[in-house]
Amino acid sequence: MTTRKETLLEDLLGYLLREGISDLSLRPMAEAIGTSARLLIFHFGTKDNLLMEVLAEMQNRLQQSFVRLSEAASRSESSEPLFRLFWDWALQEENFVHLKLLYQLHMLVIQDSATYGPYLKGNAVNWQKMIRKTLPDCHKNAPMVTLFGAVFDGLFIELMSTGDRKRTTRALDEFVLLIRSQVASAT
Repeated sequence: MTTRKETLLEDLLGYLLREGISDLSLRPMAEAIGTSARLLIFHFGTKDNLLMEVLAEMQNRLQQSFVRLSEAASRSESSEPLFRLFWDWALQEENFVHLKLLYQLHMLVIQDSATYGPYLKGNAVNWQKMIRKTLPDCHKNAPMVTLFGAVFDGLFIELMSTGDRKRTTRALDEFVLLIRSQVASAT
């Protein structure tokens, strides 16, 4: 049975995916999802707590989806590296909007690191753990994990900024080729 708070989380996530998180205000948000700001405060305490819980739910969903993608890739006979499969996954509309919201939060941290910084730091650690699990043994070190994450982040931000999927995808493919050649020369 779904609780009222779980229903609110679902509705709030839908709202944030449509509207984004800049200039977020409780009253318009509450009105848009058919509730009151008072009820949101009752369930979440503060606007910041509300945002952190909704984003944590979104992050959980993204990571579960990534785990399913990783498990499917390990069972597949495809020679496509998981990093490339993840890029294709990220470009699917239902995933793209979730990641876009996450990157909006990254931009807010620049303005208010005290509120959102701890969430993003924890988020980064979780993604690094997941990236590490998917890399070949020769790349399971902290600098390489960071590099894979940074390449994805940079290309995704470039894609959001320019809308140029073809160029950003080609850039990702070049990175994959560089890594493959490095792995081949190491063996």
